[in-house]
Amino acid sequence: MSTRARTSPVRTGLVHLALIGYTLIAVFPVFLTVINSFKDRNAIFRSPMQVPLPSTFSLVGYKTVLGQADFIHYFQNSFVVTIVSILAVLLFGAMAAFALSEYRFRGNALMGLYMAIGIMIPIRLGTVAILQGMVASGLVNTLTALILVYTAQGIPLAIFILSEFMRSVSDDLKNAGRIDGLSEYAIFFRLVLPLIRPAMATVAVFTMIPIWNDLWFPLILAPSEATKTVTLGSQIFIGQFVTNWNAVLAALSLAILPILVLYVIFARQLIRGITAGAVK
Repeated sequence: MSTRARTSPVRTGLVHLALIGYTLIAVFPVFLTVINSFKDRNAIFRSPMQVPLPSTFSLVGYKTVLGQADFIHYFQNSFVVTIVSILAVLLFGAMAAFALSEYRFRGNALMGLYMAIGIMIPIRLGTVAILQGMVASGLVNTLTALILVYTAQGIPLAIFILSEFMRSVSDDLKNAGRIDGLSEYAIFFRLVLPLIRPAMATVAVFTMIPIWNDLWFPLILAPSEATKTVTLGSQIFIGQFVTNWNAVLAALSLAILPILVLYVIFARQLIRGITAGAVK
């Protein structure tokens, strides 16, 4: 016990260092995109690693983005799809994880394995069937189609992560709640969920980034002007022969901001969720 207690801070420190290193590596392309979005076209290709100088500073990319495309509407679509999908993934994934970890029944392991298959099999393999189903349901060119697909995409990972955390919740606490007359729903929402907030934040972060950055399903299921997401909307500046790099970099920089805000909101809980296994 004493050895484990002495090594736990070391393990935690190593995990934090690894996270910091990974963050720096991940942030560098973002930094490069942002600084080049404030340059003129010649400076982007002549000195891409250099910060904007008075002689190279230009807002032509942002003027083009805000003037030629309805990016406010694209942002709204992406925001609605991302937030609703995350909430649905957290709710249904947590409920399924609670049922699998709390109740023992015949086929429990097989059911858990079946739900985890979605992690191993990419949902894009079923694009044709998904598109046919959406057409038959009349959901093509609607945000609902994207929300349904992203919810189905995120639930397997949510179940995989949350079920392990739910098994660590004290049985005595849950049994005490049942003795006090709490229903299973009250135990789930009032006792279990508050104790696994770091895991919920971890799932939220790993869910929101692929949704916000996805181009495939918005292009297939919701390509109309009314339902375009910000990632799909930025593609209007990429042509077969000519690409407006100022506008592309400006659009990408604007698209990064909401993700950074959401990441900052969940960052503390995310680190706690990732490092939870390192201090056991």
